[in-house]
Amino acid sequence: MMSGFAFGQVKKDTLDKEYKLEVTPYKAERKEKPLPLSKKGQVFVFFGWNRGAFSNSDIHFSGNGYDFQLNNVAARDKPTKFGIVYIDPSWFTVTQYNFRLGYFIKDNLALVLGIDHMKYVMKQNQTVDFSGTISDPKYAAMVQNGQVNLADEQFLTFEHTDGLNYENLGLEKYKNLIHKKNIDLVWSYGAGIGVMFPKSNIRLFGNERSDRFHVAGMGTDLRSSLNMVFWKNWMLRAEAKAGYINMWDIKTTLNNKPDKARQDFVFGQVLAGIGYTFNTKKYN
Repeated sequence: MMSGFAFGQVKKDTLDKEYKLEVTPYKAERKEKPLPLSKKGQVFVFFGWNRGAFSNSDIHFSGNGYDFQLNNVAARDKPTKFGIVYIDPSWFTVTQYNFRLGYFIKDNLALVLGIDHMKYVMKQNQTVDFSGTISDPKYAAMVQNGQVNLADEQFLTFEHTDGLNYENLGLEKYKNLIHKKNIDLVWSYGAGIGVMFPKSNIRLFGNERSDRFHVAGMGTDLRSSLNMVFWKNWMLRAEAKAGYINMWDIKTTLNNKPDKARQDFVFGQVLAGIGYTFNTKKYN
């Protein structure tokens, strides 16, 4: 009887105990879009238009029957008159344009592929110093007192108008200056290097005009920009850059003769346009 009483007491105590499980409520992770132009994996594309300026340069010409240099030659850019050509995709190469594709390899650091389509035109109405030799008596006679007058276009016309194409790869660092609900202002700075791929329009000594694309040399630049980003994605960009171009293999004739020119100069450029930013991955 005592053992039965003890068993019944233990059973009752066990049944009276209460066990409670605490369950933590599940909270969904909130995905927040990062600041524009600031996170690894972000991408931007850009298209715009430029104005350029070029230092005077010495241009050396060599070929069959001549080897000479024109010193301190002045040049300018060739902007297209504003009109429908600036927004018609079928005519975009007529303008002095810029294209950028940027990918952020680290936070605030982008690798940027760029095409700078500048235009370079030798000023025709100028007299320049001459040194060297010309075997053709007609063109040799145009040299007077160590100078040659280029105004009548008989001696030389010289352009990179389709264009002075600078295909470049750069690194750019970005810093957010202003962050508001629907607008951000971002500053960038960086440098680039690339190849020169001009389509040079040259007529020397009345020969058939040379007008073909050709890898002619290399260029390098320093750049800085301000980027105003609206609604996290749309971007207005204004950029300034300065650089150095060296072209040692400019084609001056259409045939396979060894005729060529070489020149180097400093350039400056300002550009502006519109772009779009987006992300290639999600962020917490």
